[in-house]
Amino acid sequence: MDFTSRLIHWYDLNGRSLPWRDTRDPYHIWISEIILQQTRMDQGLSYYLRFLEAFPDVFSLASAREEQVLRLWQGLGYYSRARNLHQAARKVVEQHGGELPAHSTELVRLKGIGPYTAAAIASMAYGEAIPAVDGNVYRVLSRIFAVDYSIDTSRGKKVFYDLATNLVPDDRPGAFNQALMDFGSMVCKPANPLCQSCIFHHECLARQRGSVKKYPLRNRKTPGRERYFNYFLFRARDHEGLPVFFVHHRTGNDIWKNMYEFPLLESDHLLPESALLNHTWWEELGVEPGGLVFSGSAVHLKHQLTHQTIYARFYQVEVNGGSLVILQKHFQLTRPDLFEELPKPRLVERFYRVVNFC
Repeated sequence: MDFTSRLIHWYDLNGRSLPWRDTRDPYHIWISEIILQQTRMDQGLSYYLRFLEAFPDVFSLASAREEQVLRLWQGLGYYSRARNLHQAARKVVEQHGGELPAHSTELVRLKGIGPYTAAAIASMAYGEAIPAVDGNVYRVLSRIFAVDYSIDTSRGKKVFYDLATNLVPDDRPGAFNQALMDFGSMVCKPANPLCQSCIFHHECLARQRGSVKKYPLRNRKTPGRERYFNYFLFRARDHEGLPVFFVHHRTGNDIWKNMYEFPLLESDHLLPESALLNHTWWEELGVEPGGLVFSGSAVHLKHQLTHQTIYARFYQVEVNGGSLVILQKHFQLTRPDLFEELPKPRLVERFYRVVNFC
């Protein structure tokens, strides 16, 4: 079985038409690869087009403010991708004259570019014969060749990388990597693979053994972390009677770094409202919760991240007088129109869209 030539032939006939495949511009390919990490193709495509419209080259991206980049990225999640992309763009301009390095070993030195992304850029833009091994590749190769190694172990990753290295052609490495991606997405799918119409139907060892669902092998996953967020939308009116409210700028190395949210009290379990109002957080702020006016019932939202599940409650609170002055010492006062332009987590965005500021 000539796996490589048959796969590329299938790709030439069936591969998806995507804008970054019509160019060998490494910047365009880089942007597409970063956006498509942990993102569905149908969602990522619109972001790719908007991103290139705002930042058509590495110089425009490097000169942008981080808030601009995060705001454009809003809704994609995994915001460290955007921050790393921005930092890497500045390094490309400062140290490489605006040209992305042409070899994978140099590309991986840029922030946010790992072995897979480096291989994808190097093979598609520069023709380096190197495999880009991701989840689609693990699934296709493990099934067709019945590879009995777990993909989340060092040994397993090396076995798959060596196998892919032996299969990648010198003349069309970019097409090979994209073919594996499309074949895994369109035919050898995680659930309900199209085995009957697969071009490797007769050669696939997993199908022959009746064990397609078994592959790829994985070790048992550890349970994700659960977090409990209590957000407070402290609302007021400015001297013209227009609505204003407080926001908090996240820092540190936790999720959503450098994005904006409402003042947050995080607890290690779901607190009853009586315990919430007696929490030491209020004392630290210097605010007496008994004197605040809560509007309506809390809005409950669940937000799923890769390794975390967030259970959030949003409270709307009317403040004035002394509480308003105290809160200004801890948080930033803003207006709805200004908050629109700030980067914010999808969880906060979901709640914000249903708030009535009239």
